[in-house]
Amino acid sequence: MRGRDDGRRLGAAELGGELGERATLVQFSSAFCAPCRATRRVLGEVAGMVPGVTHVEIDAEARLDLVRDLEILKTPTVLVLDAAGRVVRRATGQPRRADVIAALGEAV
Repeated sequence: MRGRDDGRRLGAAELGGELGERATLVQFSSAFCAPCRATRRVLGEVAGMVPGVTHVEIDAEARLDLVRDLEILKTPTVLVLDAAGRVVRRATGQPRRADVIAALGEAV
């Protein structure tokens, strides 16, 4: 997982869900995106394994304002937020579980 968003912060209002106590995995998906389903599974598993981590999925088509604001260019895109909602990592495409866990290490 790579990329930085220079400390950009997101809150529950933008995400439509509560931030995790330690970190939040934010997934931007679209209806006909096959890798989005696999990404949902991986992120859900990681969030279930790591205490204080929450997975929030956002329908990119329903939230075009946020997609434009964050310059999300394809789905799936995953943002890793720290406890304060700051974007610490960004990745596009289907992530591997090991990469997600490594990225969480930067957030917690």
